[in-house]
Amino acid sequence: MMRIAAITEVITSLTDVETRFALERVEDEQFFPEWFTELPEINNTEKDALDVLRRRYIYHRGGGNLLEGTVMLLVVSPLLALAGFYDPPFKIKAESSVELIINDGEEVLRGRIDVLVLQNQFWVVVLESKKTTLSVWSAIPQALAYLMANPHPHQPVFGVVTNGDDVLFIKLQQQDISQYDLSRVFAPLSSKQEMYTILQILKRIGLQTGQK
Repeated sequence: MMRIAAITEVITSLTDVETRFALERVEDEQFFPEWFTELPEINNTEKDALDVLRRRYIYHRGGGNLLEGTVMLLVVSPLLALAGFYDPPFKIKAESSVELIINDGEEVLRGRIDVLVLQNQFWVVVLESKKTTLSVWSAIPQALAYLMANPHPHQPVFGVVTNGDDVLFIKLQQQDISQYDLSRVFAPLSSKQEMYTILQILKRIGLQTGQK
C-alpha cells in the first residue's frame, strides 16, 4: 500500500532531499549566474517604491516577529508586482498543492507551496506557519522538494525562499543528473542596496523564464 506523507514531516534536512531525489549541489558560478551577472538596471521610480516597501517592513518588524501572511503582504507580493510577475505572460496560482512520487513508487509526498508563478518555472516559498526568527536555510530542503515537482524537467526552474528578514534564491536543473545551487543570502534590513539587488535578480529571472 502506498504511503502518503506531508513534505514538511518527511523532508527536514538537505540530506533528506538530496538522498530521496538523487540531488547534488553544484558550486559553480557558470551553473547559476542569474543571481549575480547581467542584472537589469532599475530606475529611480522603482528605487523609491523599494524604499517605501523597506520602511514599511522595518516599521512592522519593529513590533516583533511576523508570520507568513504578513511577510507575504509587506514584502513578497510588492516585490513580485515590481518585478512584473503579475503581468503577462505570467499567472499566479496561490497555495497550490504539490504531489511528489518518490522513486521507489511506494511513497507519495504531499505539500503546499505559497505562490507558484507560471509557467511553472518560478516558485516562491514563504516560511509557512513559522516566524521570522527561523532562518531561510530551514526552508531550503522543502523548497527543493517542491522544485522537483516541476512539470517541465527539461527546463531549469528557480525558487526564492524568504522569512522577510532574509531572501535566498535557488536554481534547480533536472537532466541526466538533478543538480541545484544557491545564491548568497540577501538581507533587506541591512541596507537599501540589498533590496535593490533582490529586485534586479527577480527581473533577471523573469526575463529568462518569460521567454520560454
